[in-house]
Amino acid sequence: MYVRSSASQGVHMHGFVPFPDERAAAYRAAGYWSGRPVGSLLDDAAASWPDRPAVIDATTTMSYAQLDGAVDRAAAALHRRGVGPGDRVLVQLPNGCAFAVTLFALLRVGAIPVLCLPGHRAAEIGHLAGVSDAVGIVIPDATAGFDYPAMAAKLGLRRITIEDEPGLSPAPQFAPDPAAPALLLVSGGTTGMPKLIPRTHNDYVYNAIASARLCELTTDDVYLVALPAGHNFPLACPGLLGAMSVGATTVFGTDPSPEAAFATIARHRVTVTALVPALAALWAQACDWEPQRPTTLRLLQVGGAKLAPSDAARIREALTPGLQQVFGMAEGLLCYTRPGDAAEVLDTTQGRPLCDDDELRVVDEDGMEAPEGELLVRGPYTINGYYNAVEANARSFSPDGFYRSGDRVRRCANGYLEVTGRIKDVIVRGGENIAADELEVHLLSHPGIQSAAVVGLPDEYLGEKVCAAVVFIGAPLLLADLNRHLDECGVATHTRIDQLAVLPALPTTAVGKIDKKALARQLG
Repeated sequence: MYVRSSASQGVHMHGFVPFPDERAAAYRAAGYWSGRPVGSLLDDAAASWPDRPAVIDATTTMSYAQLDGAVDRAAAALHRRGVGPGDRVLVQLPNGCAFAVTLFALLRVGAIPVLCLPGHRAAEIGHLAGVSDAVGIVIPDATAGFDYPAMAAKLGLRRITIEDEPGLSPAPQFAPDPAAPALLLVSGGTTGMPKLIPRTHNDYVYNAIASARLCELTTDDVYLVALPAGHNFPLACPGLLGAMSVGATTVFGTDPSPEAAFATIARHRVTVTALVPALAALWAQACDWEPQRPTTLRLLQVGGAKLAPSDAARIREALTPGLQQVFGMAEGLLCYTRPGDAAEVLDTTQGRPLCDDDELRVVDEDGMEAPEGELLVRGPYTINGYYNAVEANARSFSPDGFYRSGDRVRRCANGYLEVTGRIKDVIVRGGENIAADELEVHLLSHPGIQSAAVVGLPDEYLGEKVCAAVVFIGAPLLLADLNRHLDECGVATHTRIDQLAVLPALPTTAVGKIDKKALARQLG
């Protein structure tokens, strides 16, 4: 039971762009927005299915009642540490039950989780802490060869520990404004440093519940979080939150390799999971040699980058006929292929919008409607502006509130979309967006580099690989030297160079700009 706190954050929180009143009223009237806080998904699940397994990792299994109790105790610990309504807290945790406990404990005290990824390093974390004005960070101890506490200390970030401390007085609960931000997701960083995506209680609850309904999730399903849990895809599409809305079980995996993942799927009889195309293709190939190929998967979602039709067909044959293509963005819009779609639709399109009131425009370079072009979107679960990002919002949103996705799409006659490319200068490597311009800035900070350009080249396993074309001052450096420099710059671990091309000069256009298209043709 929530009791409104006088300190609860409101719609007009500084840096947040709310939904316009007229559209908000329409979404409430249509029933998309229920006024439920995100935290109520756990409250309701614990009341309805207290003994059902809620979350499982390598060492822990919690029923919904046990998870609810652990969240209560963690919320009390947060309250004792002075974390309360409206506070932004960075969360950078690996997949595991602790992620779920932390997420819901922060929601329970009214704080706003900022969901970072385990691979983010000092450059991204420092930027996100500054933009969000975070009061602290929740991190693991040194793990997988990286010292998270040392990074936090270097950045001057307060480490917030969330421990099970019996005997503490319960934290005061409150009813958040459902139109206010529930959490902040991190953008893929398509231009420059990553931006913060404010998802409201209203829109994110709809996102999760409508996705669970479309995917036909039931209490009997077991969902595997194979991708980093802080991603929108495994969190609410339908992910952890969607599974929770129907009382299903969520299993946290830490190793997405076929050998480890197949064993987890067999052990817990996993029925649903989500992958990026590179991983899905690898899993399908592994069925030829792994003796423990999955037999319980009824639905395999693939998204984050375009899936090749040949890979789609192989995935359906090797892993499960229940392939679902997903095209979406943490900023909002989700497109899904539907259960029962014909094989041709499953293999060649990226689905159609989740909601009947998702408004889509496909426009050419002059902003005119076209059969193929950049996708613009607005709707009941698409943001109206990045958090605390006035300049980025001026570029990323039209005057009438449509989000400029940067994706090039073709609209099919049946309402489905086919993604045909990107408008923005971004490389999609293994499902992760890498901003070419930001990577170039880091490379050019090296004293031995005169000029550099980064392009994406086709790769059988990653979808795209990162190729850096570099003009050096003096003797050329090695690929390992450049990646070591990026590591010293504190750049995220997925932002690394796969291929180095040493050139005497970079090709330019007639007006003197680096010609990325010519460079890609030359290197490809």
